[in-house]
Amino acid sequence: MNGPTVDDPVPDAADASADAHAHAPSGEATVPDPPRQLRLVAAVGVVVVILDQLTKTWALRALADGPIESIGSLQFQLLYNTGAAFSMGSGKGLGPWVSLLAIVVVVGLSLGYTSRFRLGAVAAGLIAGGAIGNLIDRAFRGDAGFLHGAVVDFIDLQWWPVFNVADASIVVGAGLLVLASLRSPSR
Repeated sequence: MNGPTVDDPVPDAADASADAHAHAPSGEATVPDPPRQLRLVAAVGVVVVILDQLTKTWALRALADGPIESIGSLQFQLLYNTGAAFSMGSGKGLGPWVSLLAIVVVVGLSLGYTSRFRLGAVAAGLIAGGAIGNLIDRAFRGDAGFLHGAVVDFIDLQWWPVFNVADASIVVGAGLLVLASLRSPSR
């Protein structure tokens, strides 16, 4: 007879646990990896992109006539970055390569092991949102064609390179990613 009969026992959690012990190397139970928290990655990323694009739109309008002084050394000054982070490589055609690298990083972080945990998912979302925010600028804020635009930077501390919300999100996300990788259980 094929299939279970009425007399066959139904496997329960204890049987499944015993089965896991039987198939684990050196008698240890295997614990399945938690699922990736892609919804959290996406939600954080979307919030970052929206905040980044809204603040850049404000900067383009409010700072067109010159910088605005704020408290301490903080001022808001409109700059356009065609290079890599902190304007390195401006004018050397690095913008499209930075954009390509950003896409690879976004996919890698979203599918990475740390995105299985809340802190890692938030970190991945911050980095992804920042990368996408700057990628939107490179794609659409320029006259030289698709992916040859400039990133809008406007937060000037006067003792640090001028940056934007996307840049800040990437830096904070990278720090959180380091913490998440230290806290993640080894595989």
